[in-house]
Amino acid sequence: MKEIAIRVGGQAGDGIASIGESIARCYSRMGLHTFGFNAYQSVIRGGHVWFQARASDGRPYSQGDSADVLYALDRASVEIHAPSLRRGGVVIHDPEKFPLATTDLPTGVRALAVPTLQIARKYTSQSILQNAGGIGAAAFVAGIPLDLLHQVLTDSFGRKKGEIVDWNLGASADGYRFAETNASVSEHALRPQGPPKLLMTGNQAIALGAAAAGCKFLAQYPMTPASSIMHWMAAHSQALGIVVKQAEDELAAIHMAIGASFAGVRSMTATSGGGFSLMVEALGMAGMTETPVVVVESQRSGPSTGLPTKTEQGDLNLMLGAGQGEFPRAILAPSHPKDAFASTVRAFQLAEEWQTPILVASDLHLSENFATVDRDEVPLDVEIPSLYAVESNGHEYRRYQYTENGVSPRAIPGQPGLQFIAGSDEHDEKGHLISDVKSGLPVWVAERQRMMEKRMRKLSGLVTAAPPPVVEGPADAPLSFVAWGSTIGAIRDARAELDAQGRATNLITFPTVYPLDPDRVRSVFATARRTLLVEGNYSGQLGRLLRAETGVELSEKLLKYDGEPFFPHEIVARAVEVMSHGGQ
Repeated sequence: MKEIAIRVGGQAGDGIASIGESIARCYSRMGLHTFGFNAYQSVIRGGHVWFQARASDGRPYSQGDSADVLYALDRASVEIHAPSLRRGGVVIHDPEKFPLATTDLPTGVRALAVPTLQIARKYTSQSILQNAGGIGAAAFVAGIPLDLLHQVLTDSFGRKKGEIVDWNLGASADGYRFAETNASVSEHALRPQGPPKLLMTGNQAIALGAAAAGCKFLAQYPMTPASSIMHWMAAHSQALGIVVKQAEDELAAIHMAIGASFAGVRSMTATSGGGFSLMVEALGMAGMTETPVVVVESQRSGPSTGLPTKTEQGDLNLMLGAGQGEFPRAILAPSHPKDAFASTVRAFQLAEEWQTPILVASDLHLSENFATVDRDEVPLDVEIPSLYAVESNGHEYRRYQYTENGVSPRAIPGQPGLQFIAGSDEHDEKGHLISDVKSGLPVWVAERQRMMEKRMRKLSGLVTAAPPPVVEGPADAPLSFVAWGSTIGAIRDARAELDAQGRATNLITFPTVYPLDPDRVRSVFATARRTLLVEGNYSGQLGRLLRAETGVELSEKLLKYDGEPFFPHEIVARAVEVMSHGGQ
């Protein structure tokens, strides 16, 4: 797989993300697979931030380990990122801001001094225009055509017109021509590969999947890293006929979503761990009233506020136990934007079919980073039949009727002859509460047990309907990686490196983290010779779940909880250790 990676570093507020995203868009329009990694701080200004756009003629699943071009807006970026440059790499900097000698760089890496501030002053006194000169120089070294860069920059300015656009186009052309005169195109530069690809974050894919699945109501309180789901939905709400409501807090948001679903429309809410903690009581109400609702939980580093702009997979235990008591749920865990789209569609299908809350477990690394998606990987012609309409049978309508699979006939409130009670207390088939003066009496004790068993029978159906574990790679490989969520991406890249070393591996993934089919899981692991659990948390929460549900013990682990995503080299090193020495 041929690839090139361009990294941009500087201070928060310097426009780093805009530069990086523009480069990623250029590559996606060249028909190349791209992964864009955005590392930022929680403050608006100050603190080191960086963006890496990695492009390839094959699909890169993570940010990778190395870069070929570094555009450094300050010296700290050189100190932090120059060691990651491959031999033949280039550091682009402005000598007016800080000098840089060859001796400051790793062997085989050269400096390209570009007068970005001088270029900016040709057009305006605003120093931010230096970025246009810098991105122009980076584009030349990276092999991006100038006319394509100008298309992307023009589109990026949106409503801004006139001299602002002209300044940026002029400055980027000046930077491009300066590099053309004083440098050469990187040996890793790639040519266009075909028609443009879609470039989207996991959150954009989730929002698009919800729209395709017929979501008509989103209630949400903004919380990083889930906020951009609401941003996308709000921006497209009129065109798609979706009501978007910014609630006063997360508890209000999930209650609104449950209410909209109860009234007959497909609805969703989204949050991160802190907000989800506030939602758990309402989640139980949806379980008791058997109201379908989709909840996106985009994990970040905790506990409490933790690292609000860093990633983690630490909320699985929370999602498993959210809500007092027991009620059926499913937890879907996409690993890539194309999976995020499909998982969201599947979540609405499962919620509709089984009349229960469905959780989509994302994380910051998936939610906010960019990846290319082929157009056929996000089919918009999704059909999910509505299952709530029932015929009137007078006063005999039993909303919570006992059925073999646990799913009862669902009516929209207000349908003539189909009135029913939907309380958060335990109830009989018609919804009449049994919690006030009836609980404890033998007949109602039996009713409670029977109703509880009816609801929980849905789990058997969810096991069958939700995506099962998947094995990627040769069945007889000496090592099997085990993972869920965005961590899978770095493992896929690591497997390619291990293959190049002659070390065969496979990968066992869990697109559905819960519920699990114990027999099916045990059969998947029956042929695994040695396993390595890779998770972004301290305690190996998936490993604990697998042991509890299936008896499968995963003794070898690679756990990470520093807020940073996995990098392929970390996984390669641990895999080699386990395969060579049996681990620790």
